Amino acid sequence: MSAQALLYQPPLQDMHFVIEHWLDAPADWRRMPAFQALDGETLALSTQAMGRFCTQVLAPLNHPGDAQGCTLQGGRVRTPEGFAAAYQTFVQDGWPTLACDPAWGGQGLPQLWDAVLYEMLPAANHAWSMYPGLLHGAYACLRAHASDALRQAYLPHIVSGRWLATMCLTEPQAGSDLGLLRTQALPHGDGSFTLHGQKIFITGGDQDMSENIVHLVLARLPDAPAGSKGLSLFLVPHRLGDDLAQANGVFCDGIEKKMGIKGSATCALRFEHARGWLIGQANKGLAAMFVMMNSARLHVGLQGLGHAQMANQLAHAYAAERRQMRAQPRPGGTQEAADPIALHPPVQRILLDLRVWSEGMRAIAYWAAHQLDVAEHAPDEAERAQARARAALLTPIIKSLFTERGFALASDALQVFGGYGYIHEYGIEQTVRDSRIPMIYEGTNQIQALDLLQRKALASPDALAPLLEVFDQEAAASASQPQAAPLAQALRHWCDKLQALTGALRESAAQPDGPGAIATAAEDYLRLAGLVCLAWAWTRSARIAATQPAVPAQLAQAKHASASHFLHHILPEAAYRLHRIEAALAAPILCGPAPGPTAAGG
Repeated sequence: MSAQALLYQPPLQDMHFVIEHWLDAPADWRRMPAFQALDGETLALSTQAMGRFCTQVLAPLNHPGDAQGCTLQGGRVRTPEGFAAAYQTFVQDGWPTLACDPAWGGQGLPQLWDAVLYEMLPAANHAWSMYPGLLHGAYACLRAHASDALRQAYLPHIVSGRWLATMCLTEPQAGSDLGLLRTQALPHGDGSFTLHGQKIFITGGDQDMSENIVHLVLARLPDAPAGSKGLSLFLVPHRLGDDLAQANGVFCDGIEKKMGIKGSATCALRFEHARGWLIGQANKGLAAMFVMMNSARLHVGLQGLGHAQMANQLAHAYAAERRQMRAQPRPGGTQEAADPIALHPPVQRILLDLRVWSEGMRAIAYWAAHQLDVAEHAPDEAERAQARARAALLTPIIKSLFTERGFALASDALQVFGGYGYIHEYGIEQTVRDSRIPMIYEGTNQIQALDLLQRKALASPDALAPLLEVFDQEAAASASQPQAAPLAQALRHWCDKLQALTGALRESAAQPDGPGAIATAAEDYLRLAGLVCLAWAWTRSARIAATQPAVPAQLAQAKHASASHFLHHILPEAAYRLHRIEAALAAPILCGPAPGPTAAGG
């Protein structure tokens, strides 16, 4: 493979297909005063510029950054060579400002624009993308909950990207269970607080890329209730003063040695007499933090999509070049001793899986981002409320399913390379390593499944209606289109199954063994819901490819082939997931003694 083939190349044609045809986003923008001036040409120019930055600036730093990693020198983190300079280019080009309010120095573009960018960044260089990855979430959190004084002092710097941000939750004894947090915040007497405690696994907790770091820290006030209801959120700057000459009491005690994303500094932070300011109300910190966390979860799902796309690119490039044996059936007219492995059916299946999952996930992710724009800018409140409900349902699916598939597809892509995939210079082994962590951070995938089923789907009998109504409309629109009709029939079938299953789970939840059954079924339920979302995405893709003349003929043909592959080779998994959920209702895994290891010698 050439060196160029190892560098990320953004799939601009499919991105534009999704935004302009599949979403028809420009039509919605024309209804929103904030976006009426936008058009497809503006989007194309912007995505091309994003792609150039990712391919020419970030991608060449990916493998060297993995080899070099971060170092701790004199208590300060040093990022890999070239990372800081790349970040300055990122800031100078205005990328952090894309979807931020012009009142704070932003460009006021749709969040869909931000989603495209944050698919590209981790695909090109996941480790580097971790540093600016929390900027938009911090902006949204402060904009929604901070005082006017804090917004005036910090938002312009965060929007511009001159200052980076962190999310400080985890402590040695408190991971998913935030109620166990111990970090203390003591009133200082002047409206500020003094923080004391330790936080671990903090991305970018220290770095040499920005002038300052804004830490958003969960901590307890002296009289706070126990558990998660006693958490407050604080803004703790790394440095103080107008000239940033004064160090605050935030110290990096170490950086983790990790399996992947080695160029991202994962820090253990110590807060000693660190001065901070309350964000929002006392003991209501989780409500404020969840604004940031939900933004982060969508970005993490986009990381999974980015890894899937990069694996797709690498595997297709290698399979087109590598020749082994003769394909069965063999293409006519060839005289070569061996054919490209891309022609062998087992490899073709992997390549099709890579393409179908990547393109289907892209459609869903961009639709979710577009729903956030509709939720904020649509002229009708009922439409805004529906969009908020859809985004809430999609967030755990995108975070969990996309990251799981990103890792699994990267592993499948490595298989295409054979032994060459297991060595460094072909790139895919780094993608496998880097793609594993998104399944864990920002709420493990198991936590996302419980959130979807327990807190959202079972909340009311019509909880899924905001999604299922859209899916039903697509099934009706596609039923008379020959290319899409088989998918439309399958989509309607699985929508009915999902609705009936959700009702059965709601009834089961009220039984004595209900909590165990729900917890046992949650992961399979999320996967089934994700497959139904994919069925909708590919039904719509097949219809649009067949009915819109503006879609290039070659792209339309590829979409039909992909839709057929999804219907016959991926969607059948839904029956397996349904069976597992039914088994969970019949035989839930209940709380009891932890199972021990199998005895040696059997």
